Amino acid sequence: MKAHARLTACFDGTRTVLRELRSMAPLTLFPRRRSGPAAVVHLVNSATSPLGGDDLLLSIHVGPGASLRLSGVAATLALPGLHDEGSISTVSVVVEEGGSLEFLPEPTVITARARHTAEFLASLAPDAYLHTREVLVLGRAGERPGSLTTSSHVTRGSVPVLRQTLTIGDSTSDESLAVLAGRRVLATDLVVGGPDRPAASGEWWSRSPLAAGGTLTTSLAPDAVTALKGLAEG
Repeated sequence: MKAHARLTACFDGTRTVLRELRSMAPLTLFPRRRSGPAAVVHLVNSATSPLGGDDLLLSIHVGPGASLRLSGVAATLALPGLHDEGSISTVSVVVEEGGSLEFLPEPTVITARARHTAEFLASLAPDAYLHTREVLVLGRAGERPGSLTTSSHVTRGSVPVLRQTLTIGDSTSDESLAVLAGRRVLATDLVVGGPDRPAASGEWWSRSPLAAGGTLTTSLAPDAVTALKGLAEG
């Protein structure tokens, strides 16, 4: 299955309005009522996905001065295809001058035999704001996970902010202290355009300032609740 959903938010001088909201199953976008100037949209998987062979693209465009919060409502299950095909999901983001985006999907669970690739691509204006979170769960309870390659490429103006790629799902490397140290959940939280925050760390979490501005917080845990708690501490 191939699907391309689009979302465009613009500032009309008073509040943010949704100029384009185009869903394509399984990527379904639901606008929500709001009391403030920001637009709020929920992302729902309206079918079982990503399934092996799927190619999913979500395009998000935040215009000058606009403010958008896009959040998930349920975990995503990456599932194997009938013939061992891999799946791919791409989130492509543009945030223009003075724009703000919070992209906070629910966890992604990599089930047995799945082969999934996830890409996050963001182009930000120099004064734009971005807050995004990724929570990866290796397998359901008692299940060996499939494999996942996740990549984040974020630029601010013409300057790279974050270029990071991680491949997980190999039992040997996942047990290594250099990768996941045997932990089942990896959570990351990226903020660009917010106040500068110094480096810090705690038990199984760390916060790192980025050279081009912004901070990246990483948390390892045996479950998603504990991983999110680590992000909150950071």
